[in-house]
Amino acid sequence: MERAAVTSFRAVVFDFFGVLTSNMVEVITWFENRERIAPGTFLRAWADPRGQDLFRSLELGRISQEDWNTGFAALMGVKRDDLLARYLHDAFPAYQVLQVARQARAAGVRTAVLSNSLGRQPYDPYAGFDLHRTFDAVVLSAELGVRKPEPEAFRAVLERLGVTAEESLFVDDSEENLAAARRLGFTPVLGLDEDVVVRRLRELLRLPGL
Repeated sequence: MERAAVTSFRAVVFDFFGVLTSNMVEVITWFENRERIAPGTFLRAWADPRGQDLFRSLELGRISQEDWNTGFAALMGVKRDDLLARYLHDAFPAYQVLQVARQARAAGVRTAVLSNSLGRQPYDPYAGFDLHRTFDAVVLSAELGVRKPEPEAFRAVLERLGVTAEESLFVDDSEENLAAARRLGFTPVLGLDEDVVVRRLRELLRLPGL
C-alpha cells in the first residue's frame, strides 16, 4: 500500500539481450576480435536483407539455430560451427539490472522479460539466468509466434502481468521497440548503459539504493 502511494507504475518489462546482458555492441566487438574479422563485419551481415530475414525467422521459431548458423556464417565468411554460441559468448548477466528487477518485484512491482528470442537448442542463451524464478512472466518470441515491435508481443506480456501499458515501464536497447511501446502507452526506458538504467528505474519506481 505504501508503494502505491509514491509511484503509479505497477510493472516493468525488460528486454533480454543488451538489457539483462552485457551491451550488445560490446558483445559484437568482442566476437569480432576473437574471430579475427574486420570490425563491422557482423553489423553489415545483420543489415543485409538476408541477415534480417535469418534473424526474424529464428526469432519466430521458423528456423533452427543450425539453420541460422549456416546462413549467417556464409554472410560473414566465418565457420558455422556453434556460431550463435560464439557470437553470444560474452553476453554476461547485467547483475545490477537484475538486482533492481528483484528489488522491484520484492516491492510489489510486477516484472517480466519480453525477448525476441534466438532459440534454446543446442545453445541456450538464457541458461544460468533463472528467469522464471526472478520474473513474474517470461515471454519469448519463438514460443509466442510474434516478435517486437509488433503490438501483439507487448499485449501478450501485459495480459500475463495483469496490468495496462499506462501502468508499465518498458526497458529496451532498441529505439524501434521503445517507440512501439510508447505508442501503446508504456513509459520507455533506454537500456544501453547498465548504470543509467539502474538509476532511472530506482527513480521511477521510488526504490532505495542498495
